[in-house]
Amino acid sequence: MAMIALPALVLLPAIGGLAAWLSGQGDRPTHLPWWVAIATIILQTVLLLVVTLTAGFGTGPWLGHFSIPWIPALGIAARMDMDGLSLVLLWLTTLLSFPCVILSARDIGERPGLFLLLVLTTIAGVDGVFLATDLFLFFFFWELMLVPMYVLILRWGHEDRRRAAIKFFLFTQGSGLLMLVAILGLVILHWRSTGTLTFDYFALADTVLTPATAMALMLGFFIAFAVKLPVVPLHVWLPDTHTQAPTAGSVLLAGILLKTGGYGLIRFVVLLFPDAAARFTPVALALGVAGILYGAWLSLAQDDMKRLIAYSSVSHLGFVLLGVFSGSPMGMRGAVVQMVAHGLSTGALFVIAGSLQDRLHTRDMRRMGGLWQALPHLSSVALFFAIASLGLPGMGNFVGEFLVLLATWRISPPTAILGAAGLVLSAVYSLTMIGRAFLGPPATGPDPDHAGPDFGVRQMTVLGLTMALLLVLGTYPQPILDLSLPAGPHATQPEAGRP
Repeated sequence: MAMIALPALVLLPAIGGLAAWLSGQGDRPTHLPWWVAIATIILQTVLLLVVTLTAGFGTGPWLGHFSIPWIPALGIAARMDMDGLSLVLLWLTTLLSFPCVILSARDIGERPGLFLLLVLTTIAGVDGVFLATDLFLFFFFWELMLVPMYVLILRWGHEDRRRAAIKFFLFTQGSGLLMLVAILGLVILHWRSTGTLTFDYFALADTVLTPATAMALMLGFFIAFAVKLPVVPLHVWLPDTHTQAPTAGSVLLAGILLKTGGYGLIRFVVLLFPDAAARFTPVALALGVAGILYGAWLSLAQDDMKRLIAYSSVSHLGFVLLGVFSGSPMGMRGAVVQMVAHGLSTGALFVIAGSLQDRLHTRDMRRMGGLWQALPHLSSVALFFAIASLGLPGMGNFVGEFLVLLATWRISPPTAILGAAGLVLSAVYSLTMIGRAFLGPPATGPDPDHAGPDFGVRQMTVLGLTMALLLVLGTYPQPILDLSLPAGPHATQPEAGRP
């Protein structure tokens, strides 16, 4: 198959977003932009299915390739390559597009076309990040994700949205510029040693670097991805951003954007600078454990449901950092499974928290309670995703965390023990959230009997499919485990992938 499908995976959401925006022009309110967006993500799913079925399985770890010259004078090409890791994360992005559009954008009253344009453009940028193997193109997509998300928060966020949006933009933009300096440094060093000016990932992987230079460049990449993952202490933008973002923005952030940080750590830190990453491993493991325990401890102290879920993300994604730097295929696979499971479970929890805020006009769990009788469907779904998030065996989260802890035990038993302690805390805050919000006597807040309609067919269908995916991932993770090990820059590419 002509791998024109790879750029099509990026262009289709952008074009669909533009069509949704244009269809929303006019004075009369209409749901047409919503239907255009749904059609776009359905077409995206079909296209990704075609890409999956026609991928070059059996020809090597790289499954597809596309490359055309872009700025030849600077050695920049529009080059995209897909391996199993890219494919898994593309599927995660596509699947989480459904709750973003079907559940979160249905009732946007003000300029729905612009809202959907921003959502779909963000998705296009994320798809580009997972495919780009020209470092200039990668940076272009990395920045493309930020601007629409910033506008989403600033325009449709909650009461303190301006401060949250600015904090999000400053942290992610500042760290992105640091990554750009590292990219340019690597390109210039390669040019000086070979006489060839290129941004090609595979060519730059062969650049001869001194240990000190490799460490400095690696840290430039690491900090950018650590901010996005996020890694303590670079996480401070995340709780406010999640709390103030609209529901679709929270799902995009938790389910998709944070995974670009984990992907970058794998593709551009560990694989591009293996020796420097190996020397940095003790620091990375310490940061991972700090994130697990710090995020879990602060989750225990939260009354705001969205802030609790945000801090729990800091904790759960600490396992990704442990797995990436565990130095073993098992840990790497566990990190990828954890990213997928976290995206599904936490994305769904943000949908639930957003739905409660729409119904009760509060996120404060002190003003909730007794909601199970009034909202049985919503409450039961919330219980499922809460126990999935805490890592109950049989759910995808358990598989990822178990593999990461097993791989970490082999290199540092104390680190694995501390990481496991974070799982104990996750059980406490997850079940406490359910108890405070849905069980027990009603609190002093809104009357549960006037909490609005329960989840209907639309919500239960989308979230039910998400529940099924978590169960399949937890009981039969082998297909994801087989795909998730990333291809290195020196791995043999399929014939169509040769530059």
